[in-house]
Amino acid sequence: MHPRTSFVRPSNGCAAGNAHREWKCHGPYRHGHEMRGTLHLPRTLAIAVAICSTLPLSGQVDPLRAEAYFKEAQAFCDRDGGRLWGISLCGPMVIADPATGTIATNQPAPEGPRPRNLGFANATTKWGGVEWSTFAWKVLASFDKPSRGLLMMHELFHRVERPLGLMTNDGQNGHLDTLEGRYWQLLEWRALARALGSSGTERTAAVQDALAFRFARRQLFPAAAANEVLEEIREGLAHYTATVITASSPEDAASKAILQLADFAQRESLVRDFGYASGSAYGVLLDAWSPGWTRQVKGPMDLAERLRIAGGIAASGLESRETAERAALRYDSTSLRKAEEKRDAEQKAKVTELRKRFVDRPVLVLPNASGSFSSSGITPIPGAGTVFPEVHVTAEWGVLQAAQVLRPDDWSNITLPAPASVQGSTLEGDGWTLKIAPGWVVRAGNRPGDFQLIRNVPRQ
Repeated sequence: MHPRTSFVRPSNGCAAGNAHREWKCHGPYRHGHEMRGTLHLPRTLAIAVAICSTLPLSGQVDPLRAEAYFKEAQAFCDRDGGRLWGISLCGPMVIADPATGTIATNQPAPEGPRPRNLGFANATTKWGGVEWSTFAWKVLASFDKPSRGLLMMHELFHRVERPLGLMTNDGQNGHLDTLEGRYWQLLEWRALARALGSSGTERTAAVQDALAFRFARRQLFPAAAANEVLEEIREGLAHYTATVITASSPEDAASKAILQLADFAQRESLVRDFGYASGSAYGVLLDAWSPGWTRQVKGPMDLAERLRIAGGIAASGLESRETAERAALRYDSTSLRKAEEKRDAEQKAKVTELRKRFVDRPVLVLPNASGSFSSSGITPIPGAGTVFPEVHVTAEWGVLQAAQVLRPDDWSNITLPAPASVQGSTLEGDGWTLKIAPGWVVRAGNRPGDFQLIRNVPRQ
């Protein structure tokens, strides 16, 4: 199906509907701002996928440029011809700007209300009973053509991920914010980069090292195996797909995967970001050792284990900590550990302050709702949940814009530092603003000084 662009001006019915998944945010970059202080990679490769846009957006969607973007995506789909996954990745797409209410679609837009969070994040959303890939206009329009292609193909894969049986729940990967979790993950990536840049026995040896580092990490964190696989499948396969479909050759895909590993290693947090780099790297290596492997993947399979089998690598010996420690010396492990120990001390101080802000002091608790966030800077607070940065939520209870929020591990609510005043329909606190919808009211919470937002039920 070739793009047919529809341009829709603001309507009064754009405040209803629900996002298909809980908080959606693909990738570590937000308009590319998080690239400061990282490796200065080419923009095309460093901005592998962009994810959320939670800043106030402005600028009306340009229908001519939007049509050109739809054609760019269609060209990649046509070139792939469904070979990678046995299905075309192209389908309904919408580009939106929430500030102006303008949208562009590649097919006629459904009648009725639009999804609430349209244009705040690059994501997938049910609209008119159909799954759409949605894009934030300001993000998409700020990218060059190669970066835009990566982003669009990433989101288009998410649209078909459920039909392919590859949609997974979020993994609980707080261990990747610890000293040992990060240290062994970064060593694994260094070995994967060496494998991607080599061939023959050198590649096999590097893959063995990567697997040994992976085993070492999972021995320290018993729940890691199951939780990491969830992210490597859901986000990793999307990242892999975007990388290989937009690459000019297998060698180009491998080069991109190497640069992605280096760039992601500089991220402030690996808790959600790691799956992108790992999935892309293992996928590209599987292309070399097991052509057609994508047609065999069903559900949350361990890509590293599949690569081990494809490469004929024996499992015996890989689980030895001594083997991993010896191999680590080949990847400048001494300098890496020193850097990670410094980072760990700084992170513990950060968590202490976040605990005071979101746990120890009075808070405002909001009902659970879908929304968008930036994955760069996510910080787990052991025993309390995870702090997410740059959050936008549009829900039945109102609209929230926040620099940070706390979500418990069961995602049952949204927690903010308590406001100084709870009067009126617009509340402000430390780094957040909440516009309360009619029919909702703030009441006292479970602890002295706490508040909660609840539905206002008239007394009988």
